[in-house]
Amino acid sequence: MRLRNSRVLILLLCLFLFGVRSGAQNPAPPSPPPGSAVPAAQPQPQAQPPNPGKPAEQSEGGEFVFHAEVQEVMLHATVVDDKQRLITNLDKNAFTVFEDGKPQVITSFRHEDIPVAMGIVIDNSGSMREKRDKVNKAAVNLVRSSNPQDQVCVVNFNDEYYLDQDFTGDINKLREALEKVESRGGTALYDAVVATADHLKRNAKLQKKVLFVVTDGEDNASRESLEQAVRRLQEENGPTVYAIGLLGEEKARRARRALQQMAERTGGIAFLPKTLDEVDEISRTVAHDIRNQYTIGYKPTTPKNIPGYRTVHVDAKAHGYNKLTVRTRSGYYAGQERAASGEN
Repeated sequence: MRLRNSRVLILLLCLFLFGVRSGAQNPAPPSPPPGSAVPAAQPQPQAQPPNPGKPAEQSEGGEFVFHAEVQEVMLHATVVDDKQRLITNLDKNAFTVFEDGKPQVITSFRHEDIPVAMGIVIDNSGSMREKRDKVNKAAVNLVRSSNPQDQVCVVNFNDEYYLDQDFTGDINKLREALEKVESRGGTALYDAVVATADHLKRNAKLQKKVLFVVTDGEDNASRESLEQAVRRLQEENGPTVYAIGLLGEEKARRARRALQQMAERTGGIAFLPKTLDEVDEISRTVAHDIRNQYTIGYKPTTPKNIPGYRTVHVDAKAHGYNKLTVRTRSGYYAGQERAASGEN
């Protein structure tokens, strides 16, 4: 992920050199010679094990961290009725999870407002010049309407993409990053989405991840294809995509297809407003959606270390509701999260 200037890189280099110098001045104690006694380790208080099968959050250094069993697949699901109203009062017994068509045993379940790591990915191409002011205000209002413990980064893109603000909850820093408008060049949407998803996976401390994407045209500058971008988004523990397409008729078909695929495959929504004035209300809708999801965990009957794509489907049935629709990711590539976490 590119930073917009090199000052951050210089600072990181200085910190690295300082660490090397400190290590040289404070060398590690030598190992005891063969046959000598090794001092006994001081007993350490044992941490309480987590409740089996249940994800647990706890504050570590003031940050909200999500813990889940390694073998669990975690789904974040939104439920609506036949009038598209959010349903938020269901219990675990209302849900059935299918992987590759086979029912799975739900091992953890909760309905809480879990903090998210969010990437705000905004089109900065030339055609967005007159739209950025309202889009920026909507993005700020999205953060204001979200969980106060969310960690948010901002990526602006044209034919390149820039990480203009790394994870923070500071509204002023986020606003400043959104105002770095250089409306020029093309639209490398897929590259920006993939790079931001990778940044969330490698650097976010929160398990639940979201991308909020705004663009006004189809991709014309990416090295990644739409198919490649969707595949990367569907890696294990990938983000949910909420997209806004400010599309004219001449661009609508391909651009709409791209946004809908990225959103639907990850359990999100693609919004296609008729006017720019609708964007702010959409941003509040997205925040409301994220804060009212169910978190469902299951251990797949096919072990996660067996690679390949797994389809996922979730049903919900409850007394008093004629038809319930569950929106969550349509599948995932098994083992991708562990492979990525081991890379440098």
